[in-house]
Amino acid sequence: MVIINIEELLKKNNKSKYWLCCQMNMTSRNINRIIRGETTAISFKYIEEFCHYLNCNPGDLIKLIPDEEYKNIVQKNISKN
Repeated sequence: MVIINIEELLKKNNKSKYWLCCQMNMTSRNINRIIRGETTAISFKYIEEFCHYLNCNPGDLIKLIPDEEYKNIVQKNISKN
């Protein structure tokens, strides 16, 4: 599963999702959909902007993890809420 590692990078930079939404002029709904993996595509424009605002490279932003590990992450996030 390919994931976009926004939340970890936000923590590393001591920034909030709200801050990122304001910087990128993007709704929180769209950022949350990207974080949850509910999108099927993401434009290079947004990858470039994420990297700019989160001080990272595309390799830091985009991760490939085994499906089983992804399921565990999703379960943990569901348990938190």
